[in-house]
Amino acid sequence: MESLRFVLPQSEIPTHWYNVAADLPNPPSPPLGPDGKPATLEQMSAIFPMAILEQEMSAERWIPIPREVREIYRLWRPSPLVRAARLEAMLGTPAKIYYKHEGVSPAGSHKPNTAVPQAFYNRQAGIRRIATETGAGQWGCALALAGQMFGVEVRVYMVKVSYEQKPYRRSMMRTWGAEVFASPSALTQTGRDALARDADHPGSLGLAISEAVEEAASRGDTNYALGSVLNHVMLHQTIIGQEAKKQFEMAGDWPDVVFGPCGGGSSFAGIAFPFFADNAAGGRGGRPTRLVAVEPTSCPSLTQGQYAYDFGDSSGFTPMMKMFTLGHDFTPPSIHAGGLRYHGASPLVSQLRHEGLIEALAVPQLATFEAGVAFARAEGVVPAPESCHAIRAVIDEALRCKQTGEALTLLFNLTGHGHFDMAAYDRYFAGDLEDFEYPRESIRESLRHLPDFA
Repeated sequence: MESLRFVLPQSEIPTHWYNVAADLPNPPSPPLGPDGKPATLEQMSAIFPMAILEQEMSAERWIPIPREVREIYRLWRPSPLVRAARLEAMLGTPAKIYYKHEGVSPAGSHKPNTAVPQAFYNRQAGIRRIATETGAGQWGCALALAGQMFGVEVRVYMVKVSYEQKPYRRSMMRTWGAEVFASPSALTQTGRDALARDADHPGSLGLAISEAVEEAASRGDTNYALGSVLNHVMLHQTIIGQEAKKQFEMAGDWPDVVFGPCGGGSSFAGIAFPFFADNAAGGRGGRPTRLVAVEPTSCPSLTQGQYAYDFGDSSGFTPMMKMFTLGHDFTPPSIHAGGLRYHGASPLVSQLRHEGLIEALAVPQLATFEAGVAFARAEGVVPAPESCHAIRAVIDEALRCKQTGEALTLLFNLTGHGHFDMAAYDRYFAGDLEDFEYPRESIRESLRHLPDFA
């Protein structure tokens, strides 16, 4: 019987994270402070531990993973690589489809891959409290888990629309000891100002980041942690693709195309960056692997945004980063139920896109959920809505292969299970969801508010 699951022994958990900055054709653009000059480590150390900042700025190709972090990784890593043979049969495609199943972590997603080291480095620096934000709730759950592991208190500002749509993610965070508040909240000046402008504000990831950063900056006992976008988060997630490469060697196969859902960029970076390392060296056997970031049409930063310096949050508390952005005050529509709500994309992902080294495409909401249901019915795993974006793109590519007869090997990152997202599936089944392409004029209006020198 042909093997469908490829599982590495725990001795094969990577010992180092891969830093894509070492292989970029051009050095990354530095984050900028409010004066338009490169932000210094000292400026950023007000809310981040120095070990994290050193990783953020590093150009070293390999960064050692601390023993304490690898010990916790052993609770679920290595995660399995799975051949989706039943989906292939359902589609009638000659393509081979594989997925890296990150939903096996205790928090049910890929987010603990960075939450655990971030909690560790904060604890190591003597920090006992972290403020953060979460959109769909996956990051908040992951940091609540990691905080519990290292004895660090966690406060989470959760985007209001997700806070209301996903109550069991709130329950999970509280189970692991975290405090959770809907954003915008009355706890910060940022939140109070947003509520004054609109008492029914649905929230946005940029606004929740502002609340968390404001709290961290105003309290000496509190640091800030971010679950996506920043370089060190991309770094930590590369454990996914590193394992996948070893697993493909076990399978005697290699991907022609790699797909990852993309909001802030961590799930795409995690699966794709280690394969980019091979591309930068000329490709495996001289043939590069296509790397495709998949985003929603309602938050299309990579496909419709502008490559410019912008703030990472809605209030301008964070340094400015060079990225594809829809504008820092962009608010995704409430009808959007698929996650991936951030106004910009990781500076590293953005640079790769800008330089033509990766691809990006946007998929509509209804087709995304349709793909998730098809995958669940074929493979038995109910995927998180974020993962459904990559599944949609994989199915479309597999159907294209059906027409051309190409037997390509396709890989995607199944970033998490959808067990706490069934309300979104219920809305899909009831016909309450709709496609939404963010109007170009609204994007242009938001982009008018970029920093003046951007």
